[in-house]
Amino acid sequence: MHKVLSNPFTLKIGAFAALSERELDAVGRLQSVHRICTPGQDLVEQGQQGRVAYILLSGWTISYKTQVNGSRQIAGIQVPGDFVGFRSILLSASDHSVKPVVDSRVAEVTVDALQEAFAGAPRLAMAILWAASRDSAMVVEHLVGLGRRNALERMAHLLLELGVRLALVGAAGPTGYSCPLTQDHLADTLGLSVVHVNRVLRRLREDGMVTFRDGYVTFDDRERLMTFARFDPAYLDQTGPPRV
Repeated sequence: MHKVLSNPFTLKIGAFAALSERELDAVGRLQSVHRICTPGQDLVEQGQQGRVAYILLSGWTISYKTQVNGSRQIAGIQVPGDFVGFRSILLSASDHSVKPVVDSRVAEVTVDALQEAFAGAPRLAMAILWAASRDSAMVVEHLVGLGRRNALERMAHLLLELGVRLALVGAAGPTGYSCPLTQDHLADTLGLSVVHVNRVLRRLREDGMVTFRDGYVTFDDRERLMTFARFDPAYLDQTGPPRV
C-alpha cells in the first residue's frame, strides 16, 4: 500500500479521482516539506506576499479578515485534508489571514512545486481544482446562511457541514466528531455574539437535536437536525463525486 493513501489530503482528492501510483508519488512530493504551527501566530497574514500555500495534515485552522474597528469575520474553517491559503499561491498578496485553532501540522507548497506536480500528473490538477471549487461552494452556502437563515438554523447547518467534511477524511462518524472550535470562533463565523451562541447551543441541546460540549459535537437526532436546518449536502459534492 502506498504510504500516502491514508493521508487526509489523499483521502479528500481521492473522492474525485482514483489516483495511480505516479499520481500518489506526486501527492507525496507536494507534502514533503512539513512544519508545525501554533495558535499564537498566524500561518498566513493578510497582505502577505510570497506565493506559498499549505496542506493541512492535522489540526484545524480558520481563515479570517480583520476590520478597521478590530472585529473579526471568519470566512472559512479548515480541517485536515484542506488546502490552506490556496489563493495566496495565485495572487500577488494574500487577501486574508489564517490562524491555527490548535497545534497543527502543515505541508508547505510553493508555486513551483504545484506547477511541477500538475505538469507530471494533470489529473491531480483536476482533483485539486475540484477541491477548490468545492471550497468556493461552501463560501456561497455560508453567505446564504448569513443572509437568510436564523441563528439556530445557521448553527445547525454549520455543525452538520463540518461533520460531512470530516467524514470524508475519516475524522467523523454518524453520531458526531471532535471539534476544537470555541464559542468565539462560532460567533465570528456565524455573525453572532458569544452570548447568542451560548443560547443557541443550549436551545439545540434542549430540543434534543445536537450537543456541543467539552470539544465534542454529538448528533442526538441527526435526521431531525438536518430537516430543521434544511441541510442538503449536495453542495459538498460527496454523495456522488465525479470520479475520473
